Amino acid sequence: MTSLPSSSAFSPDLALAPLHVVDLPWLRAAAVQLAVLRLDLIDPALSGNKWFKLAHHLEAASAERASGLISLGGPHSNHLHALAAAAARYGFSSVGLLRGHAQRTPTVDDLESYGMQLHWLGYGGYRERHQLGFFDTWRERYPNHYCVPEGGGGLSGALGCAPLVAHVQEKLATLGWTDYDGWWLAAGTGTTLAGLVIGEAGQCARRVYGALAGPPSHGVAHEVERLLIQADIAHPNYQLIDASRAGFGRFDAEVAAFILETEAATDVPLDPVYTAKAMMALRFHVARGYFPRGARLVFVHTGGLQGRRAAQAQLNELLR
Repeated sequence: MTSLPSSSAFSPDLALAPLHVVDLPWLRAAAVQLAVLRLDLIDPALSGNKWFKLAHHLEAASAERASGLISLGGPHSNHLHALAAAAARYGFSSVGLLRGHAQRTPTVDDLESYGMQLHWLGYGGYRERHQLGFFDTWRERYPNHYCVPEGGGGLSGALGCAPLVAHVQEKLATLGWTDYDGWWLAAGTGTTLAGLVIGEAGQCARRVYGALAGPPSHGVAHEVERLLIQADIAHPNYQLIDASRAGFGRFDAEVAAFILETEAATDVPLDPVYTAKAMMALRFHVARGYFPRGARLVFVHTGGLQGRRAAQAQLNELLR
């Protein structure tokens, strides 16, 4: 098994990520306890799991004396938002390769305010990101720039998330817990899930449940398997669950109502693309007895709230 690296100089302060139990009717009915790891509270600009995935990439860019960072994402991308903010904070320039055609969104406005140079690739051009040598042209155009995989992925991204396991274990006493039975989180690229599996390996290897934000055809299963092979994890304990509800980024009145009800009961804000769908999938499984009475789970709040700004009008309309 790959040994876990020491904390990166670019890592967020885990002390800023509280862990607290939430009380919801469907949890009480099943006698299941749920603690939420609030990564959304770490930093307003580098929210959620994105900073963890970037930490070792930033360290590698610094070691290479790179002058800037290049990565890609959509017009609401949480990853590009965090990367642009991190680049501005740590003295890198940044280049964003965006899906689709030029448009104004709150995220795009922020990217430009952080000084990111934007290039719109269209949809066909964005699909080419999986081709070998995709970044070569951009390296020529922006020499001395470090290329960060989509979503902050790769083994470096996963290893940046592995310390979350030790952090939660250190916090258990504050909940009155001595142990927990598993993890539940939204899975976009699967990088954070892989990091948790790596962090759990060699211990009790508690199961990590990944609620897919996109359909299984997006290839997350293959990516997670690839990362865990690279990390030399012999017997990974995880499960992927389709929580996409008709597709990535799509949501309906049921999702909107769930967000409203859950936020009112817990004061935990959710976004409709990742965390709300992940929590809804958990409710489905808890209500159907998937977990035994007395089970204790940790839900990772992966952030993504900046992306909710563009969806808020649609959420409001759905609630009418």
